[in-house]
Amino acid sequence: MIARIALAALALALAGPALAQEVAVINGKVVIGDGSPPIDNATVLVRGGKVVAAGKGIAVPPGVKTIDAAGKWVTPGLVLAVTDLGLVDVGAVDESNDSGAEKAPFSAALDISAAINPAAQPIAISRHAGVTRAAVAPLGTNAIFEGQGAVIDLGVDSRPVTVPRAFQYVELGEDGARLAGGSRVAAYAVLRNALAEAREIAAAPAGSRRTDVLLTRGDAAALVPVVTGRQPLYVHVERAADIRMALSLKSDFPLLRLVIVGASEGWLVAADLAAAGVPVLATPLNDLPARFEQLGATQSNVGRMAAAGVKVALGAYGGMSPAITQYAGNLVGLTRIPRATGLTWDKAFAAISSGPAEAMGMGERFGSLRPGRAGDVVIWDGDPLEAQSGVVAVYIDGVEQPLGNHQSRLKERYATPGEGSLPKAYDW
Repeated sequence: MIARIALAALALALAGPALAQEVAVINGKVVIGDGSPPIDNATVLVRGGKVVAAGKGIAVPPGVKTIDAAGKWVTPGLVLAVTDLGLVDVGAVDESNDSGAEKAPFSAALDISAAINPAAQPIAISRHAGVTRAAVAPLGTNAIFEGQGAVIDLGVDSRPVTVPRAFQYVELGEDGARLAGGSRVAAYAVLRNALAEAREIAAAPAGSRRTDVLLTRGDAAALVPVVTGRQPLYVHVERAADIRMALSLKSDFPLLRLVIVGASEGWLVAADLAAAGVPVLATPLNDLPARFEQLGATQSNVGRMAAAGVKVALGAYGGMSPAITQYAGNLVGLTRIPRATGLTWDKAFAAISSGPAEAMGMGERFGSLRPGRAGDVVIWDGDPLEAQSGVVAVYIDGVEQPLGNHQSRLKERYATPGEGSLPKAYDW
């Protein structure tokens, strides 16, 4: 069994990207993914790996492969933001887990793109759930700086990384306090000092550097794109006061491109977030405070932030999340509960497609079916935000993807088991 898995992984690693297909999906219920309502009996045309058009009255050129999606839903691929996809095969097995580097001498300089494994089963499982892109984040070092995350696609080829070093990830709040010496005071001092050092390096003549520095050369150099606005800074905070403190960084470092991650108490500072124009990748449906910094958590958090004008999307899932559509569906369900605040269906779907793409700075590249975006198209057998709906087909950059994975093969194996096919534990 292990030999077969190894051979399959080797074949995947050696495979190159397939050629993009010219395909037209017709007669489907098309969701553009930008917050607009679904369009009945519409067409999506993909050529050269890009969306050419989506909507009604689109002529299909001769020779283009046509798929009749009558009775089905057609959407852009889902976007999973702040995850460890591709870094972990089995979380409890250290040898297959590259999501953390607690003993490394570096922090901000860490670049996780080198460790992304396109053959990892969580990637195949998430692809089967309609996920086509992800922002993969390093999630464990011995410092508040976790390292540089990457944007990947979930296509079956040997080059999953779309954008290496796409963002810098930093821990504040309770975890940041612990890593910096036991107090939020220390965490903020470390952060501001590091950004100040990076700014000095960016402004100094080549080859010169002050001697009274705390960062390694590699870590300091890695933060230069952050202070110059070329690389977003993802800040993980939950408490309202911590969110305000993170927003205050802009006053001293005006070029920072902040993205707030987590934000359990974001609704308490929604006005500040909206005024700052800082996007939020919120942990969905986090309503039971597991920490003191989450005492204000509520299921209405995302809905209240959206109502206040915050650029909010869903993120911070950790690993693979086939439940990504269920999270969005529950936000729709909240609109039917007295005194709760959720999202309309259109906005909820955008929160797992174009919303995270825009927060990542990739809204012009993927996340919706607008013309010019990547040809990431998913066909569903029903409403994608309903738990009983499933994926029929997935295209990434116009290439149809296989949907099989370890879980689906196990399901097929044990749905109608033949003689001797059950594990020994079932022989009783």
